[in-house]
Amino acid sequence: MTTVTVNTKADYAALLLRVTMGIFFLAHAALKIFVFTPAGAAGFFASLGVPGWLAYPVMLLEVVGGIALVLGYYGRWLAIPLALDLLGAIVLVHGPAGFFFTNPHGGWEYLALWIVGLVALFLLGDGAYALKREARN
Repeated sequence: MTTVTVNTKADYAALLLRVTMGIFFLAHAALKIFVFTPAGAAGFFASLGVPGWLAYPVMLLEVVGGIALVLGYYGRWLAIPLALDLLGAIVLVHGPAGFFFTNPHGGWEYLALWIVGLVALFLLGDGAYALKREARN
């Protein structure tokens, strides 16, 4: 018996969230890899008082998570670790700068909004056109 998936407006909303945030994470990771360089990102992490080597799994999470989000392959399950990644950026980097992202050194409003989007995606599921879509309950 073949199951036919009928997409709802919520499925298309999840698709929009998933692909947009995936592209943003790929851009975020590309900045670390190609502009700051992995060694530079590790040095920055060390300057924050966290082990420099932690930059490498963070970059890997952002690349793998970004690809998973774009493709809809377990993207909803990577949304939570990605949200925790952004929470770490708020706590370690952007929190002291205040709320507004336009503040010197960037505030945390953009990251907080991104976290809310990731949590919404987790709750919605991967949505339309996902490679690995879970059955609805």
